[in-house]
Amino acid sequence: MILISILSVVTIFLILMDGFEAMIVPRRASRRIRFTRIYYHLSWKFWKLSSRIFRTTKRRENFLSQYGPLSILLLVVLWAFGLILGFACLHWSLALPLNPPGIVPTFTDYFYLSGVTFFTLGFGDLTPSTSPGRIASVIEAGTGFAFLAVVISYLPVLYQTFSRRELTISLLDARAGSPPSAGQLLIRLGSARNAATLRTMLEEWERWSAELLESHLSYPVLGFYRSQHDNQSWLAALATILDTSALVIAEVKTSDNYSAKLTFAMARHAAVDLAQHYRTPIHPADGHRVRREDLDALRSELREVGWELRGDGDARLAELRGLYEPFLMALGRFFGLQVPPLLTSIHPVDNWQTSAWMRRAGGLRTLATSDPTDDHEDP
Repeated sequence: MILISILSVVTIFLILMDGFEAMIVPRRASRRIRFTRIYYHLSWKFWKLSSRIFRTTKRRENFLSQYGPLSILLLVVLWAFGLILGFACLHWSLALPLNPPGIVPTFTDYFYLSGVTFFTLGFGDLTPSTSPGRIASVIEAGTGFAFLAVVISYLPVLYQTFSRRELTISLLDARAGSPPSAGQLLIRLGSARNAATLRTMLEEWERWSAELLESHLSYPVLGFYRSQHDNQSWLAALATILDTSALVIAEVKTSDNYSAKLTFAMARHAAVDLAQHYRTPIHPADGHRVRREDLDALRSELREVGWELRGDGDARLAELRGLYEPFLMALGRFFGLQVPPLLTSIHPVDNWQTSAWMRRAGGLRTLATSDPTDDHEDP
């Protein structure tokens, strides 16, 4: 019984430490063996494997998008169950007497008492009759109250961080297409004769990349939260930021080269650290994201819309891509997210240009040919 008491106390301590590291500590947890890490590793692997039963991409994405919010709820339930079970085992191992007098308490009675105490229900039909039992009940009641308070305060912070992340992703729709790509971004900026905004965008993306790194290291579950549209994701936005910075550094003659280097450094830092944090296996880039003919077509398009290119950026661009593509591809495989190519189709259909009722009404073709930067169009 003494061994059970010790194991009960250790279990309670480990669960509280696990919850403290997951919800309160504003930095990554250093312990390799943690319940939360094991829980997410096994449950995500099962969830992603289960998604294969869906034949269409839309249904598969809807199924995968439910994992993030659902995993939080289930994790809280498991934490609460573990604490209740730990205190019940502690009461039972010490054979603490209960009121009303004369009853012979079973483990079920102790578990019921532990649950009522943890959630501070205060029914009063079973109560400890000795000082050790009362002290343990007071400690459990305080633990349950604090645990519920932390959970209630944790969820709003999580969703506020998610909303800030999605803001920039949504803004990329009309600027870089859906899915976004660096090629489309530069083509649209050049077509609109609006190249001066590139520096502002690079500075905004540098800050967004820093926030992405900080928030996803502090709250790793955010990585499993998917965007509102199937053709958008935080990983696609990060890839677009890195591709754009790499193109500006290696190919484009512009005064924004220093801003591009700063943004590239921050975005690459985010990609590398997140890949390490989620323990995704890294493989060398296969080079299929950018075909030679696509890169030549992109350069031709950029020249046509007014960008002045260096003409000797092949080696530099390949070097820069090698610094981040392996990590992006690893994250894509882990989360089941697509990493967009350097250049999507010349005339993609953005999310703002279409909806389900437009497709039914046959209005997609007309809107798909419009330019979001055209002042005469009203979306």
